[in-house]
Amino acid sequence: MKISLTLILLSLIVFLSSCATNINKNEYTDKIKLEINTNNKNKEKIIETVLLDNIQTEINFESKGGYYIEDEILNSKLKFFCNSFIRDQRNLLEKVVFENNNKEKKVLIIYTKEFESLYKELSKKYPNEYYFLINEENIESQVKNILHVDKSLLKNKKFSNLDTELKIIHEPRIRNDISKIYFLSGYDLGKTIVPLFRNYAFEKSFYSTTEVFHEANDMKKLVDFENMLTPTTNNMMNNISRGNKISIKNQIEMTLIRDYILIEKVYQNNLFKDEMVPDSGNLKIKKGSCVNRKLSLWKISTDLI
Repeated sequence: MKISLTLILLSLIVFLSSCATNINKNEYTDKIKLEINTNNKNKEKIIETVLLDNIQTEINFESKGGYYIEDEILNSKLKFFCNSFIRDQRNLLEKVVFENNNKEKKVLIIYTKEFESLYKELSKKYPNEYYFLINEENIESQVKNILHVDKSLLKNKKFSNLDTELKIIHEPRIRNDISKIYFLSGYDLGKTIVPLFRNYAFEKSFYSTTEVFHEANDMKKLVDFENMLTPTTNNMMNNISRGNKISIKNQIEMTLIRDYILIEKVYQNNLFKDEMVPDSGNLKIKKGSCVNRKLSLWKISTDLI
């Protein structure tokens, strides 16, 4: 007979909860009940969160009327929240990158094929900015062309040819009509694209959502994105830096589930006076209104890593 994952997980939590209660009957102070429909991957995350945080929980994964959690947690507007985590990030970046931009210069948006739908969304709202698609072939050549580095190098070559005995130390100059660079990329291409742009345009401000490093499995690998500004919270990134060496995306998903369960705990036990703050946000949980994360910009630094 085939035993379902749900049954195994539920049996596990009942067993561990019983063991913990026998050890210390006062360990649990608040109880919650959850009725959730989601995939097995998310069920495992929920169970892991409940066990790690020692929350006495009764979970029903089989209820037809249970709260549905979408497969892609990062793009889901989880219960109690105003927006998905990714949407909150993009909303903040739109304000910082586009709405507060120096009107005399343009924003440079670098996007990859997987972010084409977001590129179309932004280009309709902000049509006067510069948009460039980066593909996987000859990436450095594309970067040089976009920044006009190739023109600067060509000009230097012409001067050098005038006198072959004259040695000219030349630092390529990039175009001066851009103010900021906004990257729409995943980790596979981002870890190559961003360092190249930083090499030539180190004085510019770089921006991206956390999507650019989601697939990295170690915070040390964020060195490729040195000085980039990304919307998140210090609590979340500090927790991730202390976590297991699994993908950062997975750890962010765990944080979002933990926050959802925390808010359930607050509502079900009327703990609003405790003024709890989700790790994925900077605002306290308030009764009767959706949770606004109000993210801040986190600057990636090797000193922090």
